[in-house]
Amino acid sequence: MKKLLSILLTAMMSVSVLAGCSSGGSTGTSSSNKSNDKVYTLKMSTQLNDGSPFVEGFKAWAEAVKERTDGKLLIEVYPSAALGSDEDVIEQALEGVNVAVLTDGGRMANYVSDIGIINAAYIGDNYEEMIKITESETFKGWVDELSSQHGIEVLNFGWYDGPRHFLTNKPIKSPADLTNMLIRTPGADVWSKSIAALGATPASLGWNDVYNGVQTKVIDGAEGQTSASYPARLYEVLKYMSKTGHIQLMNGIIVGEKWFSTLPEEYQTILKEECAKAAAEASKVVMEKASEYEAEMAKNGMTIIEADEIDIAAFKEAAEKAYEDLGYVELRQKIYEEIGK
Repeated sequence: MKKLLSILLTAMMSVSVLAGCSSGGSTGTSSSNKSNDKVYTLKMSTQLNDGSPFVEGFKAWAEAVKERTDGKLLIEVYPSAALGSDEDVIEQALEGVNVAVLTDGGRMANYVSDIGIINAAYIGDNYEEMIKITESETFKGWVDELSSQHGIEVLNFGWYDGPRHFLTNKPIKSPADLTNMLIRTPGADVWSKSIAALGATPASLGWNDVYNGVQTKVIDGAEGQTSASYPARLYEVLKYMSKTGHIQLMNGIIVGEKWFSTLPEEYQTILKEECAKAAAEASKVVMEKASEYEAEMAKNGMTIIEADEIDIAAFKEAAEKAYEDLGYVELRQKIYEEIGK
């Protein structure tokens, strides 16, 4: 009898152990489900003011991502350089901080030098050409290199902010008119060399410092797109906008690969897909509002000098020096062959 009881007790203990193993597996599943409930937050940084179409585009992107992830991936938008300069935020992203930043080819050229050509003077004449460049195999190769070699993940590089023009207190109709003028431009090499080639002396200054910079005579003017110039109220301190269209401003949104890799693959896909959709819509709004912004600037006293009053051919010829100095002459030809230009 005792032997029978011993056998039964042993059997019951075995069942208990098996049940415990089963419970452990269940706990693992529960933990997995719990990890799926984790909420990720991305802080979107830009120097642009709250009135910019891009800022509205970032907010639309945030809403779409929130909806598709059931609130598990949230994007917080920080305009007007609230998180610091673009360079500072890029450094944070590289360190794994959950930040994204609107940037350009000039700044990305610090990591992959050739990508800077997308911000070179007169590389493209319109939105359609700029999109073709970003969709070329050469450009895709640069994006891959940024990720694999430098820890920078490009979410989308299709944020078109329109053509950049010179904003000054005198008319600009030829490169000679820019002689001895200190013009604000981003500090990246491609920007500085392009603006210098066009006749001006480039000055690196934060976009939000342009207004005061003009007032205090630190700079003589700036070059920028109407979607940024109008919200910044530059018409209050500068008298002319000369529509040289020297740079077709194509921007990208980047995050650090360290942070991006922590996202579930599904969220990575959603983040990029919705970024592309928001970029296309925001670019459309930028183009639609350009004339509206110009009209408002004119209404507030700024004189708009149209392209047909400007020697654009002379500006394009002057821009060649920048391509030579940057070593972009053959690269430009390669890209033009790819996009059929």
